[in-house]
Formats: sequence, C-alpha cells, structure tokens
Amino acid sequence: MTSRPLPGTAPSASSDATPAGKPGASRLPPLEASRVAAPGGADAAAAKAEARARRDAQVRGVASMQEMRDAIRAASRALPALDAVPRVRGMNAATFRERARQGLPFLVPGAIARWPICALQPAVLRERFGDVPVRARVGDYIGTAFAADRAMQDMTMREYLDLADATEGLPPYLGNLELRELNSLCHWPTYFEKMGPPRFWIGPAGTVTPLHSDFDDNIFAQVWGRKRIFLAPAHHDAFLYTREANPVLFGSPFDPEAPDYERYPLARQASMLEVLVEPGDMLYIPAGWYHQVRALTFSLSSNRWARGVPLALSANAPGL
Repeated sequence: MTSRPLPGTAPSASSDATPAGKPGASRLPPLEASRVAAPGGADAAAAKAEARARRDAQVRGVASMQEMRDAIRAASRALPALDAVPRVRGMNAATFRERARQGLPFLVPGAIARWPICALQPAVLRERFGDVPVRARVGDYIGTAFAADRAMQDMTMREYLDLADATEGLPPYLGNLELRELNSLCHWPTYFEKMGPPRFWIGPAGTVTPLHSDFDDNIFAQVWGRKRIFLAPAHHDAFLYTREANPVLFGSPFDPEAPDYERYPLARQASMLEVLVEPGDMLYIPAGWYHQVRALTFSLSSNRWARGVPLALSANAPGL
C-alpha cells in the first residue's frame, strides 16, 4: 500500500492533523512553520519561542508560563502521596472542579459510556470515515517524540488502517489529531470554562505516547479498547531528565515500562502510578503531571486540554 500526499501537504510532514477548510471536514495543514529552519538562525528561533510563550501565557490568563509552571511544581510538592488513582463516580461540573482543585488525578468510570461514538464498532472508521485525511506518526516516533523532525506521513484513514495492519514492530499511530467528522459523536462535559478542541488518538495495541507533561489540565476519554497509563507528579521532573518541547509540553526519555536505572539513576526516586482505562472511562490528569500511555488493544481515545489557570492554582491565579 502506498500512501498519497494530500493537496497542500508534504508526504512526510511535521505537525499533527488540524481541521481547516469547509466546516465539518478535516484537512491537513501545511508543514508547521515552527519545524522549518527559521530565517535569521538561533536568534530568530529564540525570538519566536519567546513570542509563543507570551501568547500561551495570555491565553491562560497568567503573567508568564515560567511562573505558572513553577507554581504547579510548588503546589505538587505539597500533595499527599497516592498508592493508586482514585475512582470517583457520579460527577457533575461542580463536583468535578471541587475534586480537581486538589491537584490529584482521578478516574470517572463510565463517564462517557453514553456518547454516540461508544455505541459504534471500530469498523466504522473504515466504512464511514475511510476517506478522512489523517497524519500518522511513523518510524521511531517514541525516540523522536519531542524532536522537531519526527517522521509523519499523510494518508487517508483507510490507508492508515491498512498500514497499521501490515506493520511489524512499533505500529504507526494517529496521535493528537483534530477530526471534525467525529466531534458530533462525542458529548463533552463542561468541566472547564474554556477548552481546546477535541483531539483523537487511534491505533492498534502497542501504540505509545512516551512520558511527558502538559502544563494544562487534561480530561482523557477512553472510547474503544484499553490503555495502560503511568503517572508521576509534576515536581518529580527533577528525577526524569526532562526537556522543554514548547512552553506547555515537557518530555522525558525515561520509560517506566522498561526502566533503565543505569542510564537514568535519579528515576528511582520518581513515584509512578499505574492505571488501566477501560471503554467508557474518563481520566483527569492535572496540569504538570507526567504520563505515558500505551494501547493494550486497538483503541480510540479522545482528550481536551483546558485553556486557563489550572484548577489546582485557581485560588492563587492573581499572584501568578
């Protein structure tokens, strides 16, 4: 099977799919400017990064992203230790926010079980959405997860499913995609005042999102299949050899599923929680918490990030 580039895209591109063009349809964007060598070299790249950090801070209503990240880490140091991710049922928006202000992750079993997409079978991706353009993570997308030149390939949903079936070793992954065609099948709760668009994660068993931290509150919905997620508190970045990918994303080379303590000895001090998410479950991941996600079966997940001051810091927002 040979995948084809779509109009306005490169065969191997560098950003995940984003909807554009006519309403209700997904179209892949052109090569992301941030991954093209910036005119002017290092100084221009630094200026661009600084401008992004200012925009990100403005969107979240904070003085600076650095101050927000520092506040998250400071709040994390005061958190009680967890032996397991709590399971909490019957949450409305008010009870969700009250619980989330504690700054700890929790699982809401069956929270999305009534979404229309949950009543469908994975075959619908081929039958109804086979012509939808997607962008797949290919090659060693784990080792290059936070690199500017991570390999991506444009294709249709049908071509992706064929490729995933035929690939030996690490399967290609549809990760962090905006797919408008699926949005109407997902009924998101209004837990946050402002949220980013839904993102979709599709792939067979063995697809992985390596250990990283998003500095936004995150609600993660498991639609089909099962996933295993490892979690570590924000301040344990001191043990995880992290580096900044952008102002709201930090990655770690440490793999909690196959820990290499000779290479990463400080990681012995990191507390890791393991949780299994089942179809219909929703997981709350507080801003700053590190997490690694592996599909145990063919899986479709979706998530949304809040676009504001993290709930654990909401009482202190004016001082950020």
